[in-house]
Amino acid sequence: MRERIGAALKQATRDQDKRKTSTLRLINAAITDRDIAARGAGKDPVSDEDVLAILAKMIRQRLDSAQAYEEGNRLDLAEQEREEIAIIKEFMPQQLNDEQMRSVCTELVKETGAHGLRDIGKCMQTLKSRYQGRMDFGKASTVVKGLLS
Repeated sequence: MRERIGAALKQATRDQDKRKTSTLRLINAAITDRDIAARGAGKDPVSDEDVLAILAKMIRQRLDSAQAYEEGNRLDLAEQEREEIAIIKEFMPQQLNDEQMRSVCTELVKETGAHGLRDIGKCMQTLKSRYQGRMDFGKASTVVKGLLS
């Protein structure tokens, strides 16, 4: 994952794509920050799963910012945030569509033997471990709640 991001950064720099270069530098900085924090705690450097979590967090932050900019009538800044989201999504695995997510959730509920709403946490934890970066867990939580209620 790091190699892909590094290669993309080199290519963006060569192409003089300022938006992509700055976004990829932000990604590298976030990964490096997490590495430093892990090293300080005596842990290993971040794994690819951790990088996916970092990217997902960056996308959520930019979605929130874009919405705030739109409400503040700053459409130029909202568009900038959306461009950064598109760049970050290039490094995310293919997202499951709604139908695939519903079938995965249904299978998981059967597999874990979940019966009531108190089993949502167990289901969501399993989903997050298996599908990190591949689905919207907010939507998945709603689907699991619907299946268990």
